[in-house]
Amino acid sequence: MWHEYMYNVLNVINNIVLTFIGIPFALQLIYMFLFWLKKKTYKRTDKKNRICVLIPAHNEEDVIYDTVKRIYDLQNYPKESFKVFVVADNCTDKTKELAEKAGATVFVHNDPDPSHHVARYAISYGYEKIKELDEKFDFSIRLDADNWINNDFFSLMNDCYNSGVEMARPYESALNMTQNNYTKACGLYYSFDSRFSSRVRERLGIDAHVMGPGSMISMDIINKYGYDSEGICDDAEFCYRRMLDGYRLHYVEDAVVYEDLPSTLKDTLAKNKRMGAGNVRLIGSWGLKMFFKFFTTFRLSYLEMFLTYLFNIICVILCTWIPAFYIYSVIYLSLAGTGMIETSLLTSGEYMQILITTLIIIAICLSVLFAFAGILQGVLLVCLDYKKLGAKRIRDLISGAFLFPCFTVIYCVTITLGIFSKPKWTKVNRNKSYLEKGK
Repeated sequence: MWHEYMYNVLNVINNIVLTFIGIPFALQLIYMFLFWLKKKTYKRTDKKNRICVLIPAHNEEDVIYDTVKRIYDLQNYPKESFKVFVVADNCTDKTKELAEKAGATVFVHNDPDPSHHVARYAISYGYEKIKELDEKFDFSIRLDADNWINNDFFSLMNDCYNSGVEMARPYESALNMTQNNYTKACGLYYSFDSRFSSRVRERLGIDAHVMGPGSMISMDIINKYGYDSEGICDDAEFCYRRMLDGYRLHYVEDAVVYEDLPSTLKDTLAKNKRMGAGNVRLIGSWGLKMFFKFFTTFRLSYLEMFLTYLFNIICVILCTWIPAFYIYSVIYLSLAGTGMIETSLLTSGEYMQILITTLIIIAICLSVLFAFAGILQGVLLVCLDYKKLGAKRIRDLISGAFLFPCFTVIYCVTITLGIFSKPKWTKVNRNKSYLEKGK
């Protein structure tokens, strides 16, 4: 019967899909199992390079003063060797005044074009203004308005730069990790890549990912290319572009940048919608260039980057094809197994056996994904890095470890929604009362 043939065809397609999505998941598990690899460190040096810190800020009066003030007050680095620049981007509040009060040099950027009210335009403007100054800097550190950094951050990045590295990313953690169970799970998800994937990449000679908050970039690169990103995910695109230009991207694990993470599902949805839309566009343009360049250079970083970013496509598959196919399979096999529809290729009893096997496989897969690939990853991360995650005790984060798989589901769903929507900038609800407590 036609429906038997359709089921068999769809089953073959599903097996191909499972193989496709299994590659990035397998890569993630490999990174987790290599957690024992020793982190890479850079030799301490006496040479103090000049650093420019660039912070784009749009109506950030709630956090900008503390961010700048902490840099000047707490960094274990000569104050004459770094300078903080804030780009007050189309601000209608006191961002400019508060940033200057904290000691920053402020560039006012007013652009009437609504389509330009995104970070990449402010960042590009800031770098252009810095290049116009009489002062010369060796490398830059880009931060967001809500970022805090550990006290040795500049020194660690300086050592990295003195070793010949031109681009590097830090360990990313959450400023408000222990605020509630939601931020615990959310924070663990974003720190996972830093602790496991980035460490393994660095030890195996594979490039790091995403030149986001806290990234160190040589001013030679900025002077040569500017900040030439054009998409929504400007940090990831900048990373793609420089890799294709032949640059290596490194990882400095002991340099930690803390971000004020969304503490509600609403704010997570807004953030992930932008990421989903931007990352899929990256895969379609720069990602494919990475894939094909691997076969001309055999540089493993190109292939690994492409496979990792496929996870954004996989989110769509996990939220659409996978549930649809297995709901269809269970319904069809139930009807065939009970004899409610006529079959010819197999008997009703054989279809019932396939149904039972399918249900067992679904249960095992869900159990493995949640218990093994989810909770185990969260618990391992908490045990290894609880201090970097802003906790005094392991037990402060255990609840987040058990909710870790749930946030992964939320991440997949929100990324998928972003792919099929047109994201726009929305005001981030800062957790000011929590931030005022400090770390």
